Amino acid sequence: MRVVTTAQPLDVQPSPLALLLLGREADPKSERGVECPGDLPSPSDPGLVERARVAKEKLGDKVFVLGHHYQRDEVIRFADVTGDSFKLAKDAAARPEAEYIVFCGVHFMAESADILTSDDQKVVLPDLAAGCSMADMATAEQVAECWDVLTDAGVAQQVVPVSYMNSSADIKAFTGRHGGTICTSSNAERALNWAFEQGEKVLFLPDQHLGRNTAVRDLGLSLDDCVLYNPHKPNGGLTVEQLREAKMILWRGHCSVHGRFSLDSVNDVRERIPGVRVLVHPECKHEVVTAADEVGSTEYIIKALDAAPAGSKWAIGTELNLVRRLADAHPDKEIVFLDKTVCFCSTMNRIDLPHLVWTLESLAEGNLVNRIQVDPETEKYARMALEQMLALP
Repeated sequence: MRVVTTAQPLDVQPSPLALLLLGREADPKSERGVECPGDLPSPSDPGLVERARVAKEKLGDKVFVLGHHYQRDEVIRFADVTGDSFKLAKDAAARPEAEYIVFCGVHFMAESADILTSDDQKVVLPDLAAGCSMADMATAEQVAECWDVLTDAGVAQQVVPVSYMNSSADIKAFTGRHGGTICTSSNAERALNWAFEQGEKVLFLPDQHLGRNTAVRDLGLSLDDCVLYNPHKPNGGLTVEQLREAKMILWRGHCSVHGRFSLDSVNDVRERIPGVRVLVHPECKHEVVTAADEVGSTEYIIKALDAAPAGSKWAIGTELNLVRRLADAHPDKEIVFLDKTVCFCSTMNRIDLPHLVWTLESLAEGNLVNRIQVDPETEKYARMALEQMLALP
């Protein structure tokens, strides 16, 4: 290898992409963001827990801390409520006296909280780089282009968009503009039933697996009724005939955590642990869901293990922080992670104790940091889609 040196500094400006990857710039059209504008406490600071407690106590009722189920234990201990993304957003809206909503989750979750809370409340994300790879897989420009493809194929007026909660505010707004609804992993079946009462086809964004699993397992459609739209290929990689025959047009997106589980994972755990029950999230691949004993949302998983008899054995296919917390909460049951490979949600794990301490101390000092704010036009249509979800039969 030849190393080139120079006595003069190179006058080279890093590209926007390089800055983004380094955490020094923000791309407003991406779930990823920037580093904190202040100095983070050291993770090795032995006083972090006390600092968080003192800052939160100083803020009192002015702050309401939300903790998603996939968060680290060190963060969850300071959450006023825990839950999935939509539950937390609703919890925030139910606390109008809280001036600051600190959302320990990821970007799209904080956007949803901002949409549902009042204008007087300020939603804060402790690390703006806490994004969601799934939400990043569907941009507003890509989805608008997809709609043009559907229009050119003569099917757009038959299509009702259904967007998963795990999507950006822009995608939720697109859904509202086109008469669709949002869904969660808990109510996806109801959302699809409603959508098929409105039109002949569904455009499901952005998680292909939740859409496919719900359509086939719950609604009784066939895999042949589903086509996969790839935004990186001309016309989504589909022919006009395919679009006209399809009932479910699935967006080519997935969860980076749940997508890791495989049929081999299921077969392996059954060999290692005789009598184990496999319980997975519906964001898993179809073959994994088909091979599992039970399938359900995060809340379903928690309730199922709460109700399970002592001595029962479970392999859980969802994020590792939650699985570990459930195992600790149920020492009378054998609860293991479905895969042998450790896999946390890397972006969710960006919210750590140093970021939380920095956020709470900044707010306690009167400095508003890392505010997540959805523009009024986007908020208007995104709220329409969310309200349609709340009105689902």
